[in-house]
Amino acid sequence: MTKQLQKLCLTGSAVLFSFGAAFAQNPGIQAGAQAIQQASSDLQAYFEPVTTLIYIIAALVGLFGGFRIYSKWQNGDQDVQKSAIGWVGAVLFLLSIAAVLQAVFFA
Repeated sequence: MTKQLQKLCLTGSAVLFSFGAAFAQNPGIQAGAQAIQQASSDLQAYFEPVTTLIYIIAALVGLFGGFRIYSKWQNGDQDVQKSAIGWVGAVLFLLSIAAVLQAVFFA
């Protein structure tokens, strides 16, 4: 019984080894890995302009919010502080999104 078990184990390991070698040399797998690598580098190439765009949007939101706050302040509105906190929060959110994108995709 033990010789048959040894023979079976040896045959099974030889079959598994041959499948592993065939899959490792498969050109489809290598082409897929190269495609994933190319997509990753293309995606990273887009993040610098995207973060620059986010900074520009944050600057515009900050300017617009500053004008809105100044307008409310000159008109004597009671909720100037609440409005200022909201606009500053929006700018800080945009800046933090840009920082998080850079930390995730460039670190």
